[in-house]
Amino acid sequence: MNKKVKQAKRIQKPQLIHWRVYIVVFFVVLLFGSLVARAAYIQILEPGKLRHESDMRSLRTTSTEVQRGLITDRNGDMLAVSVPVKAIYADPKVVFDNNGFANMQRWRALADVLHQDVDTLVARVKDNPKRRFVYLARQVTPEVADYINELRIRGIYLKPESRRYYPSGEITAQLLGITNIDDVGIEGIEKTYNDWLTGTPSKEKVRKSRDGHVVERLGIVQEGEKPNDLVLSIDQRIQQLAYRELKKSTEMNQATGGSVVVLDVRTGEILAMVNTPSYNPNSREHLQSFRMRNRAVTDTFEPGSTIKPFVMAAALEAGVVKDNDIVSTSPGWMRIGGRQVRDTTNYGDMTLGKILAKSSNVGISKLALSMPVNQLLGTYYSVGLGSYSGSNLAGESAGVISERHNWSEFERATLSFGYGLTMTTLQLARMYATLGADGVLRPVSILKLKQPPEGQRVLDAHVAKEVMHMLQGVTEKGGTAIEAHIDGYPVAGKTGTSRKAIAGGYGDDYWSLFAGVAPVNNPRLAIAVVVNDPKGDRYYGGVVAGPVFAKVMSGALQMLNVEPISEAEQTKLASSAHGRAE
Repeated sequence: MNKKVKQAKRIQKPQLIHWRVYIVVFFVVLLFGSLVARAAYIQILEPGKLRHESDMRSLRTTSTEVQRGLITDRNGDMLAVSVPVKAIYADPKVVFDNNGFANMQRWRALADVLHQDVDTLVARVKDNPKRRFVYLARQVTPEVADYINELRIRGIYLKPESRRYYPSGEITAQLLGITNIDDVGIEGIEKTYNDWLTGTPSKEKVRKSRDGHVVERLGIVQEGEKPNDLVLSIDQRIQQLAYRELKKSTEMNQATGGSVVVLDVRTGEILAMVNTPSYNPNSREHLQSFRMRNRAVTDTFEPGSTIKPFVMAAALEAGVVKDNDIVSTSPGWMRIGGRQVRDTTNYGDMTLGKILAKSSNVGISKLALSMPVNQLLGTYYSVGLGSYSGSNLAGESAGVISERHNWSEFERATLSFGYGLTMTTLQLARMYATLGADGVLRPVSILKLKQPPEGQRVLDAHVAKEVMHMLQGVTEKGGTAIEAHIDGYPVAGKTGTSRKAIAGGYGDDYWSLFAGVAPVNNPRLAIAVVVNDPKGDRYYGGVVAGPVFAKVMSGALQMLNVEPISEAEQTKLASSAHGRAE
């Protein structure tokens, strides 16, 4: 019995197996050796690879959002401002990785608030599950963005951006132009001064965590530039007045369109530039391209009788007539080269002032034929026809003056009453501003000036003043534009009614024009009004464009605090003008 117990105890005694211990120790040493070797390899021999992999997953370059510069009028009123909005985009990979389509009710809510079809919206995200960026909507309001954020759809994100807003709407639409969805100017002043208005965002390198939060800022990659604001020469008060009166006239006369330009005679600054028909730049769903054209600088027309004061100036400068000369226009028509030039009636003997007051084609033709054609063309060129105004406005036309070696007498006559050459509304206003500035031609500016440019003398000061006083008779009793008369502010102006050219001649459509300067005793503003194709019997410049001129000029002078003259002084000036027209 004792022998068996001793034998059992001997059997249970553990025995050490040396080769197994060696194997275990070997693998343990091998494991730790491998770890040490790998660590040494990563940290000493090739540390850049994993660092690069880490940086690829965590380093990002962020940029700050830069708003486009403001556009204001000369008094600081906002004309164009950028407002913060949001872009909605999807990361399809995140959507699929998180089973984002499990709750379609959220997607229907998203489609509803974006005014999109839910199937189309979902299809754009499902189109390529590996894509990382798909725009769903641009320029949504902060309120809509907040609602979308509350939907908490995985893979749907918000991105800050800006949208251009125009407080004055259609009143300044063609002048200012618009920006595209990326806030880049594509029309008007927005396009012309795009580089000036656009800033450069600052770029910064940061390290982000897995959930997208910035955990470390590593430094500035690129310093940004702030956008510049733009101060226009426009006076928004005058702009609103001009647009209201032009729109009223074009609608009342069923005209195709029209334009008005108001210039400061002393500086050449544009105080107003309006066009009809216009459009609302803040709502572009039904935008029509023909409404976007700034007709005041792009559309050209034959000026008709509005050119006659400059024929008179050319004749006076050439010395072919003197201030008090009499010109015979009997019997009210004349034959030139087998064709007729006629007046509405036989005015008989006419003073120079009466030729302008009654707009005599016969009288002005005789003056044009009495001087070399180069004298007349030279005067036209000198006052700005056939050249750009200096406004730097997009799409500006220089107009056309025909260049010929041989001019027939009839062609020379038609040049004197505004046919055979074309100009823009801006050029017409600039020409009359030159008269008001005693013959000094100044470049036109759409930007507010700190000091007026010197300008260039193109007409003798005495001649310019004399023509101005002659033109006062146009708006006084017996003139062709008594509807352009303004109580308290003597006006020097001229009507124009020109037929529109068609293939092979002229049709039955008209341009109705009026251009003038006021007040005559101390010229401050020059205004040109052009109405395109008025319908009905009322198509003459004096009755279509004249009233627009009077209301805009009167209101603008009052806004600028230009003091009216007394009734006695105006009567005295009117008598002087009447005397020139007798």
